[in-house]
Amino acid sequence: MPDDSPDRPRILLDCDPGHDDVVAIVVAAHTAELVGITTVAGNAPLDRTTYNACVIRDAMRLPVTVHSGAERPLVAEPKFAAFIHGQSGLDGAELPAPDRGADSTDAVSFIIETCRSSEGTWLVPTGPLTNIALALRAAPDLVGCIAGISLMGGGTFGNRTPAAEYNIWADPEAAAIVFECGAQITMAGLDVTHQFLVTPPRIDQVAALDTPFTSIIADLFRFFSRMYIARHDHIAGAALHDPLAVLALTHPHLFRGTDRHVSIETHGRHTAGMTVIDRRGITDREQSNVHVLEHVDADAAWSVVFDALAEAGRRSCR
Repeated sequence: MPDDSPDRPRILLDCDPGHDDVVAIVVAAHTAELVGITTVAGNAPLDRTTYNACVIRDAMRLPVTVHSGAERPLVAEPKFAAFIHGQSGLDGAELPAPDRGADSTDAVSFIIETCRSSEGTWLVPTGPLTNIALALRAAPDLVGCIAGISLMGGGTFGNRTPAAEYNIWADPEAAAIVFECGAQITMAGLDVTHQFLVTPPRIDQVAALDTPFTSIIADLFRFFSRMYIARHDHIAGAALHDPLAVLALTHPHLFRGTDRHVSIETHGRHTAGMTVIDRRGITDREQSNVHVLEHVDADAAWSVVFDALAEAGRRSCR
């Protein structure tokens, strides 16, 4: 059953599904008060990421709305991730058709109105930060309304360039707005997400749940894992990035991190999209603006994810 803790954080999930975004939706529904889903172009074009979000919402019978948002970055041309997620964003499984499409095409207004009407909401972006930046630019008062921002992105190394992780690289100008906004920010970057892999034994666990929904998830995991293994020299499975941005709020005891100053490189020929994390031990460094996650108890985190998937499987059969 969903976690009935009185401390369930209120979460608005901004995503670009994406195999790992799907798991973030599942975990948020299980462990938090999920108040809505907004979509952005990223792993796939906006029409597809929105479709994918609607598929998961309806398969899980979630009582939340989906709102599509930015179809391109603030400045650059859109750059998708078919090389890891396939053309659909969710290659590898036969997805059921959603019962309905998005509830609106104005994610930015939904973000602003929701955060103003429900103070203390956490924004949890797991894709490019375009929607969040647009909302902050249109409504600077949001910084004082939200509890904070827990995002997946960045790291001390990259996966699209040697320096840049995909979500930040896809829209570095938006990322710069978000990181400089003054909100409390938690960053689940590649340093921690590469500790959390969906491996063949974990996929077998999910498949053994044997519900229509978890069978789809197992097929998605198999595709995702194959793509990761094929693209890396040494990795045992796919890095399950996005649910860690949710778990950082719902299960913070599973993580270790450090407060750092993080800035975004927007113009460097080789470094655009880099999260520049100040690790200097000198007293005149800039004041920290981000809690950078550095370690996760991967087995305990997987236990939470597995329980959430099991509950989603039961929910989808009702």
